Amino acid sequence: MNKARMAMLTACALVGILLAGCSDSASGKQAGEADQAAMTFTQGKALSASFTDPLIADMKGVAENDQLRLFADDQTGAIAVLNKQSGAVWRSNPPGSSEDTIAAGVNKDLLSSQIKLDFYNDFGQLNSINSYTDSVANKQISMEKLPNGLSVTYQFGKVEKTLEDMPKMMSKERFEALNKKLDKTGQRALKIAYKENKEQTAYERNDSALNGLQLDRALKSLETAGYTEEDLKKDMEELHFSQEKTAPRIFEATIQYTLDGNSLVAAVPVAGIHYPEEYPVNSVSFLNFFGAGGTADKGTMLVPDGSGALIRFNSGKTRYPSYQQLVYGQDNTMARTEDAAREEAVRLPVFGIIRENSAFLGIIEEGESVATINADISGRLNSYNYVYPSFNVINKGQVTLDANGQQRSLPKFQENPMKSDFVVRYAFLSGKDASYQGMASYYKEYLVNNKALPVEKAEDEDNIPFYLQLDGSISDKKHFMGIPYRALETLTTFKEAKAIINEMKQLDIHNIKLKYAGWFNGGLDHKVPKSISVDGEIGGSKGLKDLATFAADSGVTLYPDVAFLTANSGADFNESKSASRTLRGDPAALYPADLALNRRDISKSPSYIVSPRLVESFVDSTLKGMNAFQAKGISVRDLADQLNSDYRKHNQIDRTESEEISKAAMAKLQGEKLQVMGNGGNAYALPYLSDLTNAPMGNSGFKLEDEQIPFYQMVIRGNVEYTGAPYNLSNYTNDRQYILKCLEFGSNVYFEWIYEPNYSVKDTDHNELYAVNYKLWMDKAAGMYQEVNKVLKNVRNQPITGHEKLQDGVYKTVYGNGMYVIVNYNLAQVTVDGQIIEAESYKTGGDQS
Repeated sequence: MNKARMAMLTACALVGILLAGCSDSASGKQAGEADQAAMTFTQGKALSASFTDPLIADMKGVAENDQLRLFADDQTGAIAVLNKQSGAVWRSNPPGSSEDTIAAGVNKDLLSSQIKLDFYNDFGQLNSINSYTDSVANKQISMEKLPNGLSVTYQFGKVEKTLEDMPKMMSKERFEALNKKLDKTGQRALKIAYKENKEQTAYERNDSALNGLQLDRALKSLETAGYTEEDLKKDMEELHFSQEKTAPRIFEATIQYTLDGNSLVAAVPVAGIHYPEEYPVNSVSFLNFFGAGGTADKGTMLVPDGSGALIRFNSGKTRYPSYQQLVYGQDNTMARTEDAAREEAVRLPVFGIIRENSAFLGIIEEGESVATINADISGRLNSYNYVYPSFNVINKGQVTLDANGQQRSLPKFQENPMKSDFVVRYAFLSGKDASYQGMASYYKEYLVNNKALPVEKAEDEDNIPFYLQLDGSISDKKHFMGIPYRALETLTTFKEAKAIINEMKQLDIHNIKLKYAGWFNGGLDHKVPKSISVDGEIGGSKGLKDLATFAADSGVTLYPDVAFLTANSGADFNESKSASRTLRGDPAALYPADLALNRRDISKSPSYIVSPRLVESFVDSTLKGMNAFQAKGISVRDLADQLNSDYRKHNQIDRTESEEISKAAMAKLQGEKLQVMGNGGNAYALPYLSDLTNAPMGNSGFKLEDEQIPFYQMVIRGNVEYTGAPYNLSNYTNDRQYILKCLEFGSNVYFEWIYEPNYSVKDTDHNELYAVNYKLWMDKAAGMYQEVNKVLKNVRNQPITGHEKLQDGVYKTVYGNGMYVIVNYNLAQVTVDGQIIEAESYKTGGDQS
């Protein structure tokens, strides 16, 4: 063996020891419990039926309330729910799936499964087990009634003896002693299993002969002869060999079902997921085929892509990838360096299935921050259309070893499982409520009842808001006598901001909501807010005080913009101590996006992901620093938009904990009587927000999706004021299309401007600000605002109560007071209900009082 190879093996061994040491917390405890459970698990007793029903004759009734009945099959683990009002039956598994002509192998077994676990093997590769193949088939399922539901526990895998249960070697004396205790059949099996090594006066295991029936016979002969663990220890000492038995791949998980009003609540407690320490569980999914529709069924699936999207049953789009999106977007500590996602984020943790006169809305109540929504249509893996969530339990990274020029990657696992149970509420809707409009109405009411949306806004202003972001300054590279340095490039001073607002008012732009970014600690990419120092180049503290006073006197709400979760490198930020760590142990860096190449530009300086543990102190210092300026609002650039972990060794913060930290931070800002403007608008942030920019105004355009809908807007309108992306930096090439979108989605108008010419940002780190000089946009902005305001002022703070597609490119939106808008995106006129609607135009009707 050469030195390089020896160095590499040594390094691998050392890292293996380190990695093993990182998993001795909760997962290790659960591993031990799993092993014990594997030895003691017994199949549950047969369930006694509390009632029966001819609609679900193949199952036993186990629980009911005024609206629902819950049934279960104690042999297969399958459950069903009967909606008493509509008579609709929702099953966990499609009936007749065993006859599916498309599904084969494990895909057919999954149709009969209620829960699936994905786990990592010794090489860090993913493997899957499911409750049908690995539990029910082995009769390893136990059911227990709950006060208003049912608990189902599954054991996955069997404790079976393998080749590793047989000693590699045994002394000649041991072999002969065992042989004397066996009959002729046992002696023959033992002689096949071991061959004599005369040099060592010992018998060695004949691995090539031990498989199938012969292995079973050999194991039985050793058991009959009474070979024990003590005998193995003596043989190892005497013959100088070592032997370790591979851990059994035994897993355990529980699903708890509870009826609650018109809902079935399904919960998988994370503490009930047991697994061997050597095989950490990556993710769990359950009820994957709940309510799945077959090829003869008509229906639609709701997925929360951006503002919302519909996927129609049996669309035949199997050449396109299935739908899969992380709730709340990518965790930046898990993102690859080069990733630059351009898709819309999932802002609401919901999904659903709509059929004729019946539907269910799935609401993820716990574990949503580590959830992924999955959906697919019939014809790819099976004959069914289905949508379901999956949840991360343990994440994996890679550690790269380098010894004498040779590299090898080893898996590095998250230390502790996610600190959250996984809970999904399935709310059943019928009649006219069995639609995406009904789902949105139900979810809105659900959020209000759970205080997860602000109370409905009062009519405090006749005109709709005009959202404006002004950028104060950016950091740019300069040169002095050939020496590079960084200095602030002034884009909009506080004095210039007042001038812009005065011009807007002269053009009848009202109710201005001003987000001012790049005003402290070094411009737009400011240093972390350990303290607040207003940039002198744009007017300093005195200038900001003057602007705040001017804004209050002018009826303008000022929102100074602050980033809490992202930091630029500098003397005030030590990335080694303060940045979140990736699973590799590196500070989590985020490189600027190259929009032309759709990837991160690693040639530029990165920003860093701030550890969530610092957020509270940054909020405190921000409030202290802003107190003197008496601004009525604050803009949180990232608290409502990003959700990141910190995998620092022995001090982990997972996404579920990070979510709670962000909520506490926004609650503190709200508690200081500040109006909080968010960005993006993840569901957990909504109760703390008065305003929202960059709300999703469409879907990602995945090929599997058939239609985009304003589901997000139907949920939040009337409770949170919102707008999409700034028009002048959006993908719109035509103001008519933007105006129509505002009217259809009930959105306000938004621009991002600077006072200086556009060339001020050319060849800087902010090339994305390519069209922001206010003078070029002022007149157009005024015209757009006035047109949108003329319509939407009539439905100020009214919810969207109806929405439908009338024909291609033509949509009708109904607001809470009965007023409706029909928009025509087409380049030709259309006729709707006898009304002609011109190209790229709209009609209003209904009550506009």
